[in-house]
Amino acid sequence: MENLNAPLPHGYSPVPPGMLATVVTCLEMHEKPPVKADPPAGGLRLERWAAPNPESYRTLFRAVGEDWMWVSRLVMPDSELAAILEDQKVEVFVLTDGDRRLGLLELDFRHADECELAFFGLVPEVIGNGAGRLMMNLAIARAWANPISRFWVHTCHFDHPAALAFYQRSGFRPYASFVEVCEDPRRTGQMRADVAAHVPMMAAR
Repeated sequence: MENLNAPLPHGYSPVPPGMLATVVTCLEMHEKPPVKADPPAGGLRLERWAAPNPESYRTLFRAVGEDWMWVSRLVMPDSELAAILEDQKVEVFVLTDGDRRLGLLELDFRHADECELAFFGLVPEVIGNGAGRLMMNLAIARAWANPISRFWVHTCHFDHPAALAFYQRSGFRPYASFVEVCEDPRRTGQMRADVAAHVPMMAAR
């Protein structure tokens, strides 16, 4: 058995028990890219969701992001989340088939001269059928309809394996990377223990 107390190889850092480490990639564009054609909508449409209440928002946030370790809005105090969702400089859209909310798109214009693609994701059943392109085309159009010089997004290796390449195909270019260390929400009960199977949950020591 490997001796966990032995010196680590150069470049390695230990992650404290109960914590997770992920590599974050930041991407940006500085002008509107060429428009890509919308795929057939198949009954799907995007609707503006004006000032959703935190409970309804978190229901969709969890449905879209739980398998990819989206936790930030689950642990945020209600008052803080409500303030974001009610801010006129934050635009939230939902992908719907008329009966169900199937995707979440959130654009944040709160910083002057730029827009952040704050959240972008689909429920599992509609991933891979063109719905992501529908949402991205709207995101790009809405972002560049405003007086900005920069549109940016960040993703990490917990995300869907196709996410990074999709952002690059959409016109974003990587410009920075970071390592983020956070508490494993499956250990705190903020997420079910069986989600995000691609992210190992370390045994307690």
